[in-house]
Amino acid sequence: MEASVFSTYYNSPIGWIQLTGTAQGIETMLFVEAAGAETSSLPACAVAGLAQLAEYFNGERQQFDLPLAPHGTAFQQQVWQELQKIPFGKTFSYLQVARAIGGEKAIRAVGAANGRNPLCLVVPCHRVIGSNGSLTGYAGGLWRKEWLLRHEGVLKPEQQLALF
Repeated sequence: MEASVFSTYYNSPIGWIQLTGTAQGIETMLFVEAAGAETSSLPACAVAGLAQLAEYFNGERQQFDLPLAPHGTAFQQQVWQELQKIPFGKTFSYLQVARAIGGEKAIRAVGAANGRNPLCLVVPCHRVIGSNGSLTGYAGGLWRKEWLLRHEGVLKPEQQLALF
């Protein structure tokens, strides 16, 4: 018997975020253009996910504590685990992440895994920047990445980061 899949939405200051998964854990947390149909009865992990998103955007939470169940290759999972070690208010370069998981030669693969991260915010891929300090790729859009880094205090209101 297949586990029942849920879908719910959170209306953040930077757009809608869709959460999907099963009672065992959240599989995706992604920015979407608009809210869609929601599951009427949500499992505890979904309720906790919505509450923790509210706390994060209200400045009351710096770290998420949720049961996660993202789908990905063993390498992607390794990268996503490493991303979760990047503290609130800090950034790492793709090179730093590649070195942490075993070698500089993995830098492009780290970038690709970062781009396939199915759990925005919880797996903080927005905290990964170019070695030169530039904001590079973000599936949710570079404007969201910049907003999130300002929200976390990495960027001061008047500070502008290079977008490429």
